[in-house]
Amino acid sequence: MIISPCISICKTDPQTGYCYGCGRSNQEKKIWQTVGTSDVWKEGNIIEIQNRLAGWQLKSFKDSYKHKIENGISLFKKKLIDE
Repeated sequence: MIISPCISICKTDPQTGYCYGCGRSNQEKKIWQTVGTSDVWKEGNIIEIQNRLAGWQLKSFKDSYKHKIENGISLFKKKLIDE
């Protein structure tokens, strides 16, 4: 099972149409939720969205997504719980 790249920072850039947190378009978010979406598509989409991100945004995504995979929760949500 491929873990969703959502890192709980769900705001869409009005110019690009991509989420500031995960770099996905609204259409891609819908495809992730579709039962029949293959792991191959999901793996390709994760690569594609990382190619969209750069600098601090890419580093933040990678760190939070890795934490989510390893611990079941994004860094953003962890911080909210810890406060």
